[in-house]
Amino acid sequence: MKLSTEKKFARRMDGVPRSFIREILKVAISPNIISFAGGLPNKDFFPLEELQACAIKLMSGSDRNILQYANTEGYLPLREKIADRYLQKGLSVKPNNILITNGSQQGLDLLGKIFINEGDGVLMEEPGYLGAIQAFSIFKPQFMTVPLQKNGIDIELFKTKVANSNPKFAYLIPNFQNPSGISYEESVRKEISDFCRDKSLFLVEDDPYGDIRFKGQAKHSFYHYLPEQTIMLGTFSKTVVPAFRMGWIVAPDDVMEKLVIAKQAADLHTDYFTQRLVHQYLSDYNIDEHIAKIQTTYGKQANAMLDAIGKHFPEGVTHTIPEGGMFLWVTLPEGQEALTAFDMAIKENVAFVPGNPFYVDKTNVNTFRLNFSCSNEAEIEEGIRRLGNVLKRLK
Repeated sequence: MKLSTEKKFARRMDGVPRSFIREILKVAISPNIISFAGGLPNKDFFPLEELQACAIKLMSGSDRNILQYANTEGYLPLREKIADRYLQKGLSVKPNNILITNGSQQGLDLLGKIFINEGDGVLMEEPGYLGAIQAFSIFKPQFMTVPLQKNGIDIELFKTKVANSNPKFAYLIPNFQNPSGISYEESVRKEISDFCRDKSLFLVEDDPYGDIRFKGQAKHSFYHYLPEQTIMLGTFSKTVVPAFRMGWIVAPDDVMEKLVIAKQAADLHTDYFTQRLVHQYLSDYNIDEHIAKIQTTYGKQANAMLDAIGKHFPEGVTHTIPEGGMFLWVTLPEGQEALTAFDMAIKENVAFVPGNPFYVDKTNVNTFRLNFSCSNEAEIEEGIRRLGNVLKRLK
């Protein structure tokens, strides 16, 4: 007799979405498909030889502790390296306020665990990062969404929702937002920080793409204006390698205490050898020179996609113009559905991510995300040409 599991699972799993992108990637794995669907960094820039040299150095030494259990907070010299990089950006962060995590995604999970009771308010951008939507959904919050505009989040609506609903925190990606590619203007960052200063609200600033700026001027973090109420998430996935799942959280002392307890309950600590390996890489090589190569290439790829869109997309289709990161956002004319375009595009061997999973309460939307970091300029030209032909046939 087969065990019936339907009533065995916790209610918190009801309605939690699968990762839409992970499902799409199953469809887009054919070698014939030009895929703009993944959120993947360009593998050509993974520092394979450098990491190999670092691993050999670590494994050739006499320090067997590199294979031992470690403390929950993370390898202190690595946290010091991260703090030094923040200092280069004008942010004073203490290593004791940094927790090493299994990617930013674990950071989102830990924040959900320590902050969200069922029904609590969580403010998010619209469209929002689907990984955050999935991570927070486990804890059954009341999502409050605020639309993004060209210069950042809609400030007046942000203020209204915070004042009326008192959310636990606001989750924001101010640099090259995923999925839109939009960056907040400096004035928006300052006004949000000034407004939140006397509110019982944390700003959770996720910044996986901040170092990958290929044009324009860097903007201040919310931490610059409001350090006591800002929680920062960072990662090496976009600048070193994603396979290591090496991320971190920066948080005030009282928040850090709860995060450490939650992480101990989850996994004791992040992979210690990988922490040592990343630290060795940062010690032996110039990561800024490495990042500069990524910036240059991604900038060329973004320009190639923008140029191709200008040539091949029909009139009435609009898009964002990113200054960095890995994505841009396309809006179809009203009445057209991105899911329909996706089904048609797959038949033409080109893939993208329809906008549906980036919203918490909308379906059949007319928006979609394009990734430009994983395709060369020739692939971008051909893929956008195919997609343009699809959009011209879309009713």
